[in-house]
Parts: sequence; structure tokens; C-alpha cells
Amino acid sequence: MFAVNKTSVPAFRLAPEVVAPLKLALPEVAGHAVAAITAEVPAYAEAFAGELGEKIERAVRAALGTFLNLLSRDTGAPLEPALEGAYALGRGEARHGRSLEALLAAYRVGARVAWRDMAVISVRAGVDAMTVTYFAELVFAYIDELSAASVAGHADELATAVRARRRHLERLGQALVAAEPAHALAAAAEQAEWAPPATLTAVLLPEHAIGGLLDMLDARTLRVDVEGERSVLLVPDAHGAGRGHLRRLLTGRDAVIGPARPWERAAESYQRAVRALSLGLLGDTEEHLVALVVGADPAALADLRARALAPLADEGETSAAKLRETLRSWLRHHGRREEIAAELFVHPQTVRYRVARLRELYGDRLRDPDWLAMLTIALAL
Repeated sequence: MFAVNKTSVPAFRLAPEVVAPLKLALPEVAGHAVAAITAEVPAYAEAFAGELGEKIERAVRAALGTFLNLLSRDTGAPLEPALEGAYALGRGEARHGRSLEALLAAYRVGARVAWRDMAVISVRAGVDAMTVTYFAELVFAYIDELSAASVAGHADELATAVRARRRHLERLGQALVAAEPAHALAAAAEQAEWAPPATLTAVLLPEHAIGGLLDMLDARTLRVDVEGERSVLLVPDAHGAGRGHLRRLLTGRDAVIGPARPWERAAESYQRAVRALSLGLLGDTEEHLVALVVGADPAALADLRARALAPLADEGETSAAKLRETLRSWLRHHGRREEIAAELFVHPQTVRYRVARLRELYGDRLRDPDWLAMLTIALAL
């Protein structure tokens, strides 16, 4: 409910014989006010047509009646109903996506026309000029009260709508990372008034690194609160050239960037980013695909390495390390001695000696495609 403050309408009382003719003329005065508003405020021309127009005219008449009651009693008539109505009117304007310009203009036009009619009636009733002048001040003070109530209602409705939409967006983000069914995601997107992009890319980054970033991203970017030390952003359409732009924005922010996926499958991007982070991999996960695949099952990788490197088990620690290093380079460069030597910063003759030792230890297994694949995986990281 609208909190009604003490009215700023000055305390003033008109004699019953002055108020009586004004009350009798209320239907006519209200009709004139509505006609003027319709003519001078185009935004309300359609609203005043038909049944809605009749309701608004009754509302105008009620507001004027409240004002006259306020001025015709020693203790003052209750102002709350009129202010509550104005407050509700302001909320209604916001709810329908309209600004307050038209409503406030309607108040001004209505007040001017109503005052003109009531002044004429008051003069006919023999009210002196000073009282009529003061009466004008009261009319516009009353309209200011109604305008302020409508402004408050409009602001409160906008704030309520913003909070509600934020909740819906948060719910959508949670649903996306949880991989909820497509129909549930579509319903959540519609409720949040969120236009789905072609793709979403999950980004994990520290809370302190978000500052100012959201202003540089697509306005549809979703921020998701999950357990852990990092925040999650779901960034729209960061594929193709857009991925390079996203990477540049995230430079120096200690971020992990998942792959771009169709928006309904954003959970896949999120899960890969989480997996990369668990392996200590930062930056673009597209650059860590081998590490992600190899590290998918740590126990299996450990078993594979133990089997693949078993021939080196009897070598001394230093010798085994050099042989592993040489074997890795040998696999990478397909046995090209000069390239291996350049990568390891050793003499080609040293490479020749180490490769010869590896052939002694592995024998025909260095010509077996399955063993070569196993060695490649074992030494990939």
C-alpha cells in the first residue's frame, strides 16, 4: 500500500453554501476536464473512448469530490482514497510500459479546466476575489499531491518489475547450468522476457574480476550464482569472431572460457569450464582440448602411463627423465633428429644416442601403432 504522508494542501474551509453549487456541477466539470485532456493529451485519446472513458470520468469526478469534501469540513475530509487511487494509476502506467509524461500532463490540463469551471461557479455564488484566488492555490496544491502519489506508484512498480525480472533471469541461469529440459528452458526464458541467442558460452572468473565487465558484454548475458569461489557468466553469441572479442575482454581476469554451445545446451559449456578449472587450466578451453581429454579419467591415465613407461623403470632417475623428454620430442617430430635436437637444446649426436637407447628398451614396440598412440597420450602433458 502507498504510504500517505501528511497532505501539503493548506488547511482551508469553504462555507457549505459555496461548496454546494460546486458539488452539483461536478459531472459537468468532470466532463469538461475529460474533454480537454482528450484534446490536449493525444496519448489518452483512445483510452477515454468507450467504457474506459466513462470509468476515467467517474474517477475524475471522485477526485474533485474528494477535494471539495476536504475544503468543506472543519477537520478535513480523508485524502487517503484519492492518493491511493493516484498511486494505483501511476503503477498502472508503469505496468503498461508507459512513462508518466502523459499522466502528469493530464493532471495539469484537468486541473486548469476544473479550476476555470469552479471559479466561474464560485463567482456566481458571490465568493470574493481573494477567496477565489486562494481557492486556485488549493486546487493546484491538491493536484501536486495526486501527481506525487502517481510518481511514487510509477517508481515502485518499475522497481518491483525490475526485481521480478532479475529473479526470473537468475532462475533461467540456474536452469541452464543445471541442464534442465528444453521445454523448461523455453518457459523460463519467456517468463524472464529474455530473447534467446544462437549460442551461450560459459565463463568462470573470480568475483573481483567482474567489475565493469558486464557493461561491455551483450545485455542478455546471464550471471549465475553457484557454489565455489568463482562466478559464472553465460555470454550470448561469443562464437566465431565474437570469441576473439570475448578473449580480449577477459585478458588479465584469470578467467576460464568454455566452448560456445547452442543456448539450450549451455550446461555443456559450463561443465567443460568447471572441468578445466579442476585441472588448473585457465584461459580458453579450446586451447586445452588435449589436456581435457587426457585428464578426463586421472586413474586411467596413471595406469596408462605406468604401462607405457614401464620399459624405463630400471633406468636411473636422471636418465629416465632425459629419455622421457627425448621420447616425447621424437613422437612430436616423427623422429626428425635435427628438429628434436633444436627443441631439446642438445647436439644431434646426443639425440642419436638417446633414441638408440630407447630402441633397446622398447624394441619393436616403437613401430607398433597402438604403442605409439599409448606413448603419445602418456607423454601428452
